[in-house]
Amino acid sequence: MSDHVRTTGPMLASPRCGARTRTSGACRAPAVHGKTRCRMHGGAEGSGAPRANQNARKHGRFTRDAIAEGREIRALLGEARRMLVRTK
Repeated sequence: MSDHVRTTGPMLASPRCGARTRTSGACRAPAVHGKTRCRMHGGAEGSGAPRANQNARKHGRFTRDAIAEGREIRALLGEARRMLVRTK
């Protein structure tokens, strides 16, 4: 047998990842030093989108202007429906 002493205390005492699993349980992996996620949930170096990610702005569907325009269109459609109901 080996004389190797297993010192798992520091790892067991380290902060855990804050991500949720598919079954709503907490991820039990240790968080990356200085972060709140483990290496598999976004704590690894280079994970996630780069700063000023241009791919996120590809179609502009969710920009402030597009959202405001959608609200205006829905308001106009609602007004038109109300007018049609009144004329019947």
